[in-house]
Amino acid sequence: MLKSLYSGVTGMKSQQTKMDVISNNIANVSTTGFKAGRVRFEDMISQTNANAQEGINAQQVGLGVQTGSIDTIMTGGSLQTTGRALDFGIENGDSSFFTVSGNDGVEISYTRDGGFYTDANGNLVTSSGLNVMGYAATENGSGIVESGNPVELVSLEISATRTVGGNTFNLQSYTVDNTGLIRGTYSDGNSYVLGQMALTSFSNPDGLEKAGSNLYVSTANSGTATVGKPGDAGYGKVQSGFLEMSNVDLANEFTEMIVTNRAYQANSRSITTSDQMLEELINLKR
Repeated sequence: MLKSLYSGVTGMKSQQTKMDVISNNIANVSTTGFKAGRVRFEDMISQTNANAQEGINAQQVGLGVQTGSIDTIMTGGSLQTTGRALDFGIENGDSSFFTVSGNDGVEISYTRDGGFYTDANGNLVTSSGLNVMGYAATENGSGIVESGNPVELVSLEISATRTVGGNTFNLQSYTVDNTGLIRGTYSDGNSYVLGQMALTSFSNPDGLEKAGSNLYVSTANSGTATVGKPGDAGYGKVQSGFLEMSNVDLANEFTEMIVTNRAYQANSRSITTSDQMLEELINLKR
């Protein structure tokens, strides 16, 4: 009788974990680049009352349920137009991420949130102040530095001024194409390459670990981080003026919420029913 009580408890605990994940998904339905979570359950070990024999199956009683995994669904969200030049969405590259870093340049993180800004020094940064990493431009601004294997990433900068031949010119405008190439036009009338965004791809993006602030960090299970350029095979393209929306499906989440609620009620009912049966057993002594 006690086994049924504890099986009901494990069911309630597991359904509560699922409800926590569902609630977090719904809370982040408007979070830029958010990836929904999913809970999967596994049965616990079973107590064997009788082993299998020729012509007779084993007699086993399950001891409850446990959380098997909490997955992150890495499918891409829809791109929504913003019209803002420093908003970027990754198109056709579900396993690719923008590469960002702190001021030390050592702690590397990854994000699908392409809402970037420029600081007082012209550095391209995230909303939390992390530097957006990419490929450096040649000194004369004619292209991208290609030497080195692998090519070292640098913090991207859209400088407000540029010195050419001892003369200083002011930035007039800049553009970012779908390969992440940043071009700036200065008051001398010329256009210069300022850098190029880098994307990082993983063989198993589901293995990334959420670190808050729309950031992910690599783990032993995420696979090797491979850096590439937008537009390269397997990396997708960068679309300026767009942001990636959350991939949470509200209809699915509400359906799962109903199922989870009913499953929680059913498990609690199995506990109360077992308690009633124990009560009947105790009453036999009267």
